[in-house]
Amino acid sequence: MTLPDPAALPRLSAPVRDALKAGRPVVALESTIITHGMPRPRNLEVAREIEATVREAGAEPATIAVIDGALCVGLDDDQLVQLAEARHVAKLSRADMAVCMAAGGTGATTVAATMIAARMAGIAVFATGGIGGVHRGAESSFDISADLHELAQTPVTVVAAGAKAILDLPKTLEVLETLGVPVIAYGQDQLPAFWSREAGLRAPLRMDDAESIARAHAMRVRLGLPGGQLVANPIPAEAEIARETLAPIIAAANDDAAEHGITGKDLTPYLLQRIYEKTDGRSLEANVALVLNNARLAAGIARSLSTL
Repeated sequence: MTLPDPAALPRLSAPVRDALKAGRPVVALESTIITHGMPRPRNLEVAREIEATVREAGAEPATIAVIDGALCVGLDDDQLVQLAEARHVAKLSRADMAVCMAAGGTGATTVAATMIAARMAGIAVFATGGIGGVHRGAESSFDISADLHELAQTPVTVVAAGAKAILDLPKTLEVLETLGVPVIAYGQDQLPAFWSREAGLRAPLRMDDAESIARAHAMRVRLGLPGGQLVANPIPAEAEIARETLAPIIAAANDDAAEHGITGKDLTPYLLQRIYEKTDGRSLEANVALVLNNARLAAGIARSLSTL
């Protein structure tokens, strides 16, 4: 087996390479939403919608995945189809990304792995749905997402609708504050909670426009500070599911997971599927709306950064 040449890592698509070379805005996109976050064939439709939204907002999309051992930054449509139709695709984070590549495997990138690849490619802005964080019961399970430590060490601005609402949001916020990660609510004082516009937690920081966020990113670089920024962008009001509606559904899903011994990387997909079933599919459509909303804001931040 021939391994990819480390000097050629990551492998940039021609549109992404050309945009970066010309100093045009580029937005990184994860691939676990394709392989683990959406049912078929909606996953492929949404992947294409997200990329189209980034382009319409004036930036080049760079969906990231490991395909046959190669770290690909920017996928063509055939590669999107390949990922959308593949089964048993690895879910890659910092710990297992290199192993998958060395073995010539195929894997979808989580928030942490996407940040790593974006940094290697020179992409400063990344749009996702929601970040991982501190799971409920972490005081005994120690189940804390690697996304939080990645935000503390990798200089990428991540636009998300907050942390996923299935998590322990107060503890997630505490860990981010301890790690020195700027948590910026966009356009409101409250932190959003993924499917809901408010988490019942006041945001440490607030910014109201893409240019201010871009300037904060650039200032962190000038100061030599490690890590990135989390921009918590609330779901559009017309698409949200009220926190009061979701709370008992999330609690029941967590109870189901505990009863069946679901832990680790299997936990989040399991919980999201249970919530999808309990909301008659509303959670999926809300997820699509918030991801597209994040893609638009990320493109605006990337455009502002390209002019600084």
